Amino acid sequence: MSILAAFMVPHPPMIVPEIGRGSEEQIRETTAAYEKIAAETAALCPDTILITSPHTVMYADYFHISPGRKAKGSFSDFRAPQVKFAEEYDEALADEISAAAALAGLPAGTLGERDSRLDHGTMVPLYFIRKQYQGGKIVRIGLSGLPYTEHYQLGELIRASVEKLGRRAVFIASGDLSHKLQSYGPYGFAEEGPQYDARIMDVMGRAAFGELFDFDEAFCDRAAECGHRSFVIMAGAFDGQAVRTETLSHQDVTGVGYGIVSFFPEGPDEDRHFLQTYLAEAEKKLAEARERSDPYVRLARRSLESYVRDHRMMPVPGSIPGAEELLTTRAGAFVSIHKHGKLRGCIGTIAPVQTSLAKEIIENAVSAAVHDPRFDPITPDELQWLEINVDVLGEAEEISSSDQLDVKKYGVIVSSGGRRGLLLPDLDGVDTVEQQIRIAKQKAGIGQWEPVKLQRFEVVRHV
Repeated sequence: MSILAAFMVPHPPMIVPEIGRGSEEQIRETTAAYEKIAAETAALCPDTILITSPHTVMYADYFHISPGRKAKGSFSDFRAPQVKFAEEYDEALADEISAAAALAGLPAGTLGERDSRLDHGTMVPLYFIRKQYQGGKIVRIGLSGLPYTEHYQLGELIRASVEKLGRRAVFIASGDLSHKLQSYGPYGFAEEGPQYDARIMDVMGRAAFGELFDFDEAFCDRAAECGHRSFVIMAGAFDGQAVRTETLSHQDVTGVGYGIVSFFPEGPDEDRHFLQTYLAEAEKKLAEARERSDPYVRLARRSLESYVRDHRMMPVPGSIPGAEELLTTRAGAFVSIHKHGKLRGCIGTIAPVQTSLAKEIIENAVSAAVHDPRFDPITPDELQWLEINVDVLGEAEEISSSDQLDVKKYGVIVSSGGRRGLLLPDLDGVDTVEQQIRIAKQKAGIGQWEPVKLQRFEVVRHV
């Protein structure tokens, strides 16, 4: 047995009549689609209902699988405490997924539960399903801040675990679409909002799961999407399989996108190993980029790889063909590392602290790889997937007003007393001076309303 069907669904609390109190009529089309997928779920009589939700426990670098035998929840947070749920977990399947993840080196498991109550991303789909089907245990899985590739891999492991235990399972990928579709919506309007909705509904309607990797993180952030990673996990559960789809609904009446699509497997298809294809193409592009990289980036990569592989700090070279100035000049420098489009480490110096720029880059590359407190140290198996750039900082100059900043041209340094924060220029997702200053203040632990001294600087970015 395996995963019998999957459904991409939203989770607007207002769709529950006890919460909506009449306003649910605005999304009647979504309700009708929900009722259809509930009927299809009931007809399949699954042993287990797998639910991925953006609103259960979520970590930046770990997939949380809800532990224990049972869980309860209600819509008390939405003024409907009378709508209650009492669900039994499929403990054996949760444990099997955790074990499979451990063997694969994927950070997932049942540790770190902060709140055992069922979340609304789980309860809204269950509200409809339980009206028509009372059987089946559940497995509840949270998303993470890890790259899409790891989400897809988790989906593959979920399916393998389901098959190993002989479960009949239905997969519910819970997630709203963009929250920026209308000016009256909860987050206002952004042009990326409607673009995201149109694109994701097209991709999911065609089951073109390989295209899920192509959604840029900054674009998704600007669209304020909710469920993308949930959909990617579900896609991974159908890796190597032909899939029949039906787009049941898509509504945009509240400023938030609600889409429902059904997916039914139709047998093996060797042309649909999307992660394998994506990684092969990514590896080729990275190899080409490494060949094109300049001496600054090559030096950073050599330093990083030397330390990660051999735990050895490389010495400063006697000569650096094509960039001898690295040995004769001093400057602050930042080394930034990305993996599959996600930041993996970034450490730098505002002003020079080493005897040469070469030494500055060597030291900062190692620090970015293994000492950035936001991330676990980089491991040898990750090296082939890393993108590295080096920003060499010009001298900082004091400015009297934020009007003298330009997020594309200048980085900013904010300072108040002994606290100081820096943000580089031309970063994805940082589109205004206000954003730039706010983030720099956050990094320095400076309150948003505290006055600060401003400095700006230019950088030369090496790739």
